Amino acid sequence: MKLWSIAGNSQKLDGGAMFGNVPRAMWAKWIAPDDQHRIPLACRALLASPLNGKTVLFEAGIGAFFDPKLRERYGVVEDRHVLLDSLATAGFAHERIDAVVLSHLHFDHVGGLLAAWREGEPTSLLFPNARFFVGADAWQRAQHPHPRDRASFIPGMTDLLMASGRLDIVHGDTHPYFGDAVRFHHSDGHTPGLLLAEIRGANDHGGLVFCADLIPGRPWVHLPVTMGYDRYPELLIEEKREFLADKLARNVHLFFTHDHGCSLARVARDDKGRYGTDHEVAELHARTLPA
Repeated sequence: MKLWSIAGNSQKLDGGAMFGNVPRAMWAKWIAPDDQHRIPLACRALLASPLNGKTVLFEAGIGAFFDPKLRERYGVVEDRHVLLDSLATAGFAHERIDAVVLSHLHFDHVGGLLAAWREGEPTSLLFPNARFFVGADAWQRAQHPHPRDRASFIPGMTDLLMASGRLDIVHGDTHPYFGDAVRFHHSDGHTPGLLLAEIRGANDHGGLVFCADLIPGRPWVHLPVTMGYDRYPELLIEEKREFLADKLARNVHLFFTHDHGCSLARVARDDKGRYGTDHEVAELHARTLPA
């Protein structure tokens, strides 16, 4: 099995929103903001092939489905569908993807499933041969969003996924489609039912986990750091504490979707018990699974 980090459309979002109650004087040292107080964010996917005999994409990024007005509002940098270009660079077309695993259905994680915006044309679903995997609680949240996060979901997205006839709802920590290759962890702090896919190493040691919005990037590895977008920040911190302790003990590496400069890193802990990262990797190009 080989692994690729697949760049999608990037964003610039308000740094205060991304760092919750962390003071600007602190977070601005971690990621420098622009003159509009925005910080650069990746929307990165992970490609694994062959994984249990399949070509599997973990998430799809934000894509290029927004019209120009909304693209500006949400800080989407490129107007082309970067995910498709990145897949092509890795030697894959979206028609060749067998499965897409979605941690949740916020637009910056599933928008890449849609064709790029064109005036007067309806929204359409790409990846015609892929099965789409979504956690049960995340699926329910997308169908019945709370007023606080309703704007985070794409209108009609759940209808498109259901109409495809290729939607799979994940219950528990495994799914027969992936055999023993993937273990799912569940989190509710960012949004109910967040699905965190771990590609398992030998004897449950090594491997990597797609951190999604539990840990968007390196600064958020620090336990107290949460986003303003998190529904239940205190719960998220407790989930993160247990999650990081487990990954450190088993040498499971972290794959980041939103870190603009780092795809993969190993969990580290200093002599004061504070979590951080080392062995940081910017991009993956046909890389083997960490041991």
